[in-house]
Amino acid sequence: RLERLNGNRNSIMFRTAKVATVALTLIAATTLTTTSAQAAERPVTVPGCKTPTSKSSTPKTIKQPAAMAKPKAKTLTFNTNCGDIVISMLGNKAPITVNALSTLANAGYYNKTLCHRLTTGGIFVLQCGDPTLSGGGSPTGWKGYADENLPKDAPANYPAGTVAMANSGPKTNGSQFFLVYKETYLPPNYTIWGKITKGLDLVQKIGEVGAYKMSGTQAMYAPDGYPIQMVEIVRASAR
Repeated sequence: RLERLNGNRNSIMFRTAKVATVALTLIAATTLTTTSAQAAERPVTVPGCKTPTSKSSTPKTIKQPAAMAKPKAKTLTFNTNCGDIVISMLGNKAPITVNALSTLANAGYYNKTLCHRLTTGGIFVLQCGDPTLSGGGSPTGWKGYADENLPKDAPANYPAGTVAMANSGPKTNGSQFFLVYKETYLPPNYTIWGKITKGLDLVQKIGEVGAYKMSGTQAMYAPDGYPIQMVEIVRASAR
């Protein structure tokens, strides 16, 4: 049974930027209660996280890098409102993807954006990289690029610490990615391009707080929804 959240919160599946912006304002102003004493003891924040100030925005227009360019950056760092997340990038195994994300990071594409999806049941990922918060945002004018470094179809083929691309089918990669914080099985359709070397514990704490979705006007705990602890990428850089 889904547990109730007090206040008017919106779900992960934002339909428009306007709805998302209004929802984020409401999120910051509400508190969490549940239908049982046990549930009421659940945390609603991660200690040390600052209040985010970002809102939904139109994706920036950034020139897409050439597919054959050799990656130069080795590390991608996300400075978030909750702390730093550092990723070692797999340029030798996923060069197209690493080039694309490095270009976006260093052009400021990810700056002042919010992670829009958290899953806590069956699969365990925090998804980020969409300035629109709709789940469908991608860099303006970009063409989807090839999948790379796909794992085998096997149990726990996306282990904790894995960073992979989110997509809607073959060759639809853009800017969205997910951070795996607990062993996860997925169809082998998502490019693995990095490994978290710092901040995995932080993502795990965000996962422990949980996600929510809307049931009418009531926000409810859910295994797949918007993170209760809002996660803001303040700045991203690839080096």
